[in-house]
Amino acid sequence: MKPTSIPAVVLGAALAVSWGIGHAAGKVDVGQREYNNSCAVCHGTTGKGDGPLAGIIEAHLPDLTTLAARNGGVFPMARVFNTIEGKNGNVKAHGTRTMPIWGSRYRIEAAEHYMDVDYDDEAVVRARILSLAEYIYRLQEM
Repeated sequence: MKPTSIPAVVLGAALAVSWGIGHAAGKVDVGQREYNNSCAVCHGTTGKGDGPLAGIIEAHLPDLTTLAARNGGVFPMARVFNTIEGKNGNVKAHGTRTMPIWGSRYRIEAAEHYMDVDYDDEAVVRARILSLAEYIYRLQEM
């Protein structure tokens, strides 16, 4: 199943679960951890595009806090998911589309983590990306 064909009910449930996981007392905010480990170095801790590498890389870094505002007030979940996964065309800062950095990285990490265990790598990748996309949703300035 392609990420863009995930039924709204499943997507809503995944977001609700990631929201609950991240906001339960004493629990790790999975989406925030993904963001801080993967995105903040370029996009900044607040998502404004002012991370430590922002002045070094050639690509324009968008203000992630205004994605919904620039999309008619609707958070573009499928576009965000596909950009992180690497299926949204060529996003210069994310690498080439022949080897999407984040989707590929998550698959490699899953293989290393679950070495001897039967697992669904696509489900692991989708869960990590959904957690990250949901955190970016929480960064929105409404």
